[in-house]
Amino acid sequence: MEKVGVFHFDAESYQMDFRGRVTIPMIGNYLIHAASAHAAGRGFGYDDMTERHTAWVLSRLALEVTEYPKNAQSITVYTWVDEVGRLFTSRCFELADGEGKTFGFARSIWAAIDLESRRPTLLDVEGLSIYISDRICPIEKPGKILPVENKTEGVPYMVKYSDLDINGHLNSIKYMEHLLDLFDINMFREKEVNRFEIAYQAEGKYGMMLGLHSIETIPGKYDMAICHEGKAICRAAVTWK
Repeated sequence: MEKVGVFHFDAESYQMDFRGRVTIPMIGNYLIHAASAHAAGRGFGYDDMTERHTAWVLSRLALEVTEYPKNAQSITVYTWVDEVGRLFTSRCFELADGEGKTFGFARSIWAAIDLESRRPTLLDVEGLSIYISDRICPIEKPGKILPVENKTEGVPYMVKYSDLDINGHLNSIKYMEHLLDLFDINMFREKEVNRFEIAYQAEGKYGMMLGLHSIETIPGKYDMAICHEGKAICRAAVTWK
């Protein structure tokens, strides 16, 4: 079986923002769909993991985009595994438009957790390693994001029904949406997000009161966090161009 998965999407009007472009969270949805389908085709998908009483969780994601697809454009996502460890596996992505021009790359880190304890569980290193590819992903790996919750007051938000995923926890993409909502709409009129990086640290739950934090650390770069009772459940860094 091919090590690199290839998945095709069409940018629909309901996926656009007010500028008529696909959003960062929607691209995140494409990536998660591609990762899930690629894993399922190799015996490590949602159903396979559930039978083992485990589930994949996204730990980190770094996404760089040079151009955003517009309505009715075709999008191709290439995905492959580039590293496998005892607790984490690293997966890469390349994004291309309908003409085959690359407009983005992403790196992600995944862990498997036990469905009952919600604790990390050991991966099948031997079984996963046969799918490792040496295809190049030229962007930087996710790095350390400094705490910001003590430097700025958080914007309050309560986790609601529409935030929940199939496991009943705050959806990975919803973290991204809520963080991007902290920026004024003029930022989106005048600039583009060049790199979006997020590190998930804990699961949000229904009714949980959160604080959304953001601070500009250097011109055009913002360090961010979503916190519960003063403790970060995720950290993020957003770079604008």
